[in-house]
Amino acid sequence: MRILLVEDEYALAELVSERLKKERYVVDVSADGEDGLYNALTGIYDLVLLDIMLPKKNGLEILREMKKEGIPSKVIMLTAKGELEDKLTGFREGANDYLPKPFHIDELVARVDAQLRVEKAVSDALELGNIRLDYKNPSIVNTDTGEGIAINNKEFQLLEYFLMNPNQVLSKDMIFDRVWGMDNEAVSNNLEAYISFVRKKLKMLDATVTIKTVRNMGYKLENVE
Repeated sequence: MRILLVEDEYALAELVSERLKKERYVVDVSADGEDGLYNALTGIYDLVLLDIMLPKKNGLEILREMKKEGIPSKVIMLTAKGELEDKLTGFREGANDYLPKPFHIDELVARVDAQLRVEKAVSDALELGNIRLDYKNPSIVNTDTGEGIAINNKEFQLLEYFLMNPNQVLSKDMIFDRVWGMDNEAVSNNLEAYISFVRKKLKMLDATVTIKTVRNMGYKLENVE
């Protein structure tokens, strides 16, 4: 699952980002309001952690634009402002939760987990054909034999995205944005290499699913049994 953190305090952004990555979230960071708005409006994030006091554009303005454009991402406001009226303003604008600074990192993780609980429950059961994506021990598992093969982080994110969108054509741009993030340096060769790695591991497991190339369009995960 992908999270956008919009925070201009470098040390705090680094702390939060690293902790969330340990919890197996994919995290992108924006250090000002304009960049944060640009990334938030892509709609690729499951949740946005949004500071209010930001350079160039404040968090409430970003939240208003997100809601205006129908962006479905959950939003948790992070701010030094702790007054009731500030909280009510955030909720009126469409925020899902509000956490005043300073906060304990464990509480932040708990609030993120709470907002994404339904999505995580679905993700924990990601299966297609005879394969399952194992979150506890990152691997692909053959549900018929119980055999599993370990996968690295990018392979995990790639297969997760395909399993969340079975039988749908995903373009290269969509995959780059979701798996590598908006500010990525990934090139076509990188994507093709990771597709190849996942395909080989699926074949080693005698999986009934495969990643098919759809010419001039992208890739699609199918159950071919």
